[in-house]
Amino acid sequence: MISQQVFAQDTIRYCGNTLVNVDYHHGMLQPAVGVHNIQIFRANRQHPEEAEGFGWTYNHAPMLCYWNNTFYVEYLSDSVGESVPPGHTLLLHSKDGYKWSKPEVIFPVYKVPDGTTKPGNPNVAKNLYAVMHQRMGFYVSKDNRLLVLGYYGICLDAHDDPNDGNGIGRVVREVYKDGSYGPIYFLHYNHNWNEKNTDYPFYMKSKDKGFIKACSELMATSLMMQQWNEEADRDDPLIPLQKEYKAFNYYHLPNGKVVGLWKYALTSVSTNEGKSWQYNPTRAPFFVNANAKIWGQKTSDNKYATVYNPSEFRWPLAISVSEDGWNYKNLLLVNGEITQMRYGGNYKSYGPQYVRGIIEGNGTPPDGNLWVTYSMNKEDIWVSSLPVPVTAGATTDAHDVFDTVTNLASLQKWNIYSPLWAPVSMAKTKDNVQAIKLQDQDPFDYAKAERIIPAAVRMTADFTIVPAQNNAGLLEVEFVDKGGLPGIRIAFDSTGECYVKSGYRNKKLFNYKADSSYSFHIQLNAATRFYTISVNGKSIGNNLFFQPLHAIERIAFRTGAVNRFPNADTPTDQDFDLPNAGAKATPAVFYITQFCTQKQVD
Repeated sequence: MISQQVFAQDTIRYCGNTLVNVDYHHGMLQPAVGVHNIQIFRANRQHPEEAEGFGWTYNHAPMLCYWNNTFYVEYLSDSVGESVPPGHTLLLHSKDGYKWSKPEVIFPVYKVPDGTTKPGNPNVAKNLYAVMHQRMGFYVSKDNRLLVLGYYGICLDAHDDPNDGNGIGRVVREVYKDGSYGPIYFLHYNHNWNEKNTDYPFYMKSKDKGFIKACSELMATSLMMQQWNEEADRDDPLIPLQKEYKAFNYYHLPNGKVVGLWKYALTSVSTNEGKSWQYNPTRAPFFVNANAKIWGQKTSDNKYATVYNPSEFRWPLAISVSEDGWNYKNLLLVNGEITQMRYGGNYKSYGPQYVRGIIEGNGTPPDGNLWVTYSMNKEDIWVSSLPVPVTAGATTDAHDVFDTVTNLASLQKWNIYSPLWAPVSMAKTKDNVQAIKLQDQDPFDYAKAERIIPAAVRMTADFTIVPAQNNAGLLEVEFVDKGGLPGIRIAFDSTGECYVKSGYRNKKLFNYKADSSYSFHIQLNAATRFYTISVNGKSIGNNLFFQPLHAIERIAFRTGAVNRFPNADTPTDQDFDLPNAGAKATPAVFYITQFCTQKQVD
């Protein structure tokens, strides 16, 4: 039992007033400016060649590091659902965080010896394979060697836990600077397992003394070992805090104290590098976080950030920033989209979840951004790049032309949502004009580019759209308030018609042609709810907001209709696959060649 005084001083806390509305995937949160959400793996059972070559549809628990000028993401995968074998672990890499390699198996499927049992479980292993379950993915040694780690757990049935301390053990291999991998070794065994009854050699048998040194260094570091909790034996002396606290991560404060974070936003403090903790982890005051991971780290501007799902659901994904590492004062949106879950499976939860960043010592990306990885629906793998310092809102109007913008990373004032089959990129139109390109052939998702602007009751907006076709796809342009609610929607549909939403109905503006340029001038007044539209210099009438808003704070370009599934009342487990889950839609492309706004002040 700790004193209230110590508790008050030595725990992180949320001091803000913002709460999430889970009736919206975005939670009605104001976005952090310039976040780029990039899908790096998309599951596909019907066409495995479009995915990782296996067609497995449970993909989850990604980990991230930056080493040798390269991002690495490790994730675990089961064929259909969580805790249902077989399972293996895959690795992919990227030089810039936007273009990623095809996943490669780093730890393959592993046969559990027939006759294996677990205490308290009546089942006996027969033709059974292990599942992977790792709370730690990478370790960069003091002499700059990259180790990648995995854990072989055992699930004797679909409700058995692979992280109950009764698995086989932890495996390790090295990633070399040329991109190749070293052999697999067992790094640490659970009880009843050893060199004689496992398939890989013990790491001490390696002929590489530097590799042995790196492994031993890892296991002598308490903060690294705390990540092994749950999976290791319940009385393993390597684990400083052996109670069942899950998904540990940490950051250091300037005074040398270590702030620890676990699932449910549990927290504690260590003064001796994780060898002991001041108190048993307790809920950080006023943090909202259900049974999903929370990530904390120091940022490149010497502030601190936590990234997590601030609800009892696994949406939205949000960030909170602290000046001192103790008091978190805001709550901003990172990813407020939910891809449709294409494949049902055991314990597959909806939403962007299980977020991890780059733990101390595992590399520093040169852009200074905060990078995180997470799964979507325990099915697809994503990364997000968050500009540092983390900001909300805009102070100057947009005057965006893209003549000199050659890559997506340069769009620092645009928020991007870019699935693999609906990518956002920079490209030239047929008339050789540099533009933001929104491409879409995903029947279950969309591309989205959003520009945050100064809050305006009265304003003008000018933007130019070039559709590459008039017989496929959908582009919706929405004028949105601080909480993500739209009041104006302009659409280019698959029949060649451009229209606005007018209450329940749509109001036609004109028919559009492929590869033609359409320059919009919008003048609006949120107080009266009226707006006017001119296209290519021609006025095409007055219109009324379809939903009242106090002010406009962003404009979004999205290649699909709003997705409102799931919601807070959707059953937890999806036991069905969507029809044609592995198929592509007819490709459609839309370009944004310029975007300008002007706030009007009385």
